[in-house]
Formats: sequence, structure tokens, C-alpha cells
Amino acid sequence: MTARLNFAKAAPDAYKAVSALDSYVVKDSGLEPAIVHLIKLRASIINGCAFCVDMHVKESRHDGLSEQWINMMSVWHEATVYSPRERALLGWVDAVTLIAATRAPDADYEALRAHFSDEECFKITTAIAAINVWNRLAVAFRLPHPIDKPKAAA
Repeated sequence: MTARLNFAKAAPDAYKAVSALDSYVVKDSGLEPAIVHLIKLRASIINGCAFCVDMHVKESRHDGLSEQWINMMSVWHEATVYSPRERALLGWVDAVTLIAATRAPDADYEALRAHFSDEECFKITTAIAAINVWNRLAVAFRLPHPIDKPKAAA
């Protein structure tokens, strides 16, 4: 896959604006890191963004989330590793990421509200919107994920 353009260079001001929203989500929103990882990884899986899936798997692993927690994300409906709170969040990520098809159902919102305040619901939805922007940019402009170098044999 060949990148179509470098969007950071093509429109630096637009790139800075998207980066500022992401920075808010990660540093200033007050959302727990595991929540942010769950949102970013699940939305990236849904959107088929290889660059973002690669990045968010590595970040989740770096922050101590278990391999099983990471690996089961694509099949979360059947996985038992997620808490009821995480399952409500995963349902909302799916609903908002696939909003044209789902229309963000009341049942998914009510499940989210059972575990999060109004403020948290808005911040969570902002985080979902932010990763969806990144996914759309990376997929549209064919941003290739890096290839990890194999570890040398000991």
C-alpha cells in the first residue's frame, strides 16, 4: 500500500486541529487510560484502520493491558474478559462509530448511562469522534503502518 499524501504536511493547520482534539482526549479529558485505549482500539478495528490498530495495540500493551483484553476486542460480544462497564462502553463505541447504520440506539445509550455520568458520556463520545476522524484520514490517505523489525535471536 502506498500513501496517497502526507496529511500533516498537506494541511498543517488542519492536522494541528485534529491533534489538539486528540490531545484533549488523552491528556485533559480525565478519562481513564483504559477507557481511551478501549475506544481507540475498538473504533479502529471497526473502521479497518491498520495504522491505528497497530498503534493502539502497542499503546495498550505498553500501558499494561493484558494480551487477552487486547486480542478479544474484535469479538467482544462473545468474550467474557470485559466488565459490564467495558461492555457498555464497547456497545456505545460500536453504535457511534457505525452511526449511519445504528442511529445510536437508546438501549446502547442507556447501557452507557448506567456506568457513566453525563459529563463522562459526552467526553467518551468526543473521544469516539476523535478516533473516527483519525481513522478516516489514515484510511482515506492510505497511511501505512510501520513494520516491526524482528528481534534478533539470543
